[in-house]
Amino acid sequence: MDELSPLLALADRMLWVTALIAAPILLAGLAVGLVVGLIQAATSVNEQTLTFVPKLAAIALVLVLMGASMMALVGDFMQDIFTEIARIGQ
Repeated sequence: MDELSPLLALADRMLWVTALIAAPILLAGLAVGLVVGLIQAATSVNEQTLTFVPKLAAIALVLVLMGASMMALVGDFMQDIFTEIARIGQ
């Protein structure tokens, strides 16, 4: 069981890192989609590009603003994975 413990800890951390990276992108798309949906319902304008373009712009803005911190989080996690692989391999 001692050999599985570090691997399970890495799997748990992997799920958290994935959630932390995906959450800002998904929340931005959800918020913009909700606002655009409310506007479309109020004005009865059902244009397909009206939903897609603002979501795309919001997600691009989130990636520009938070992309560096997201990649730093992934980089730190990858360093921990390789360190753990080296420790297990000894």
